[in-house]
Amino acid sequence: MTIDLHGFGPALAVGALMTVKLALLALCLGLVLGLLGALAKTSSHKPLRWLGETYSTIVRGVPELLWVLLIYYGTVNLMRALGEFFGNPELELNAFAAGVIALGLCFGAYATEVFRGAILAIPKGHREAGVALGLSRPRIFIRLILPQMWRIALPGLGNLFMILMKDTALVSVIGLEEIMRHAQIAVTVSKQPFTFYMVAAVMYLGLTIISMTGLHYLEKRAARGFVRTT
Repeated sequence: MTIDLHGFGPALAVGALMTVKLALLALCLGLVLGLLGALAKTSSHKPLRWLGETYSTIVRGVPELLWVLLIYYGTVNLMRALGEFFGNPELELNAFAAGVIALGLCFGAYATEVFRGAILAIPKGHREAGVALGLSRPRIFIRLILPQMWRIALPGLGNLFMILMKDTALVSVIGLEEIMRHAQIAVTVSKQPFTFYMVAAVMYLGLTIISMTGLHYLEKRAARGFVRTT
């Protein structure tokens, strides 16, 4: 049995590539924001703790779709002002950049809690051992804390990435031509919504399975030394 895609097969493939690029860039941004947020929330300085708590609370309290719309439409005047200042009045934030920022911002807020939990799960004696060895605080974090934190946080981060992969569909509302946007265009032309939305669902499922396979490999690799010790 073959499915007639009415010539939209290549467009859907391009949309899948756009979805992957959007998810990976948002992941990179979100990991950085999440790590910074976790370090802020576990800091001994009250202003940093307040800043980390404010970031994670506000971002998690607003739906992802609203962040996409707020960042895309809310930056119009700002980008126009910057464009006029630098002599380029046509300067604007495109849909791809807005999507990366919005999804990365949301991923980072949830990743903050995952990283925070991982940091708190590491025994304090490990830090004390680093101090006893004469290591500086940055080296203690990089050599002792970060590898253990990564192993503990990886399953939670994997779940968040699964959600992020599906949330890329939200960016279709601002015109980014990813899987969902191409499926909507195909439905408008062909008048076959079930066919193309089912194809889109299968494509998202395929990307999820591939991601799960990669995450399973990363989890096994991160736990190698730990498994031998136990």
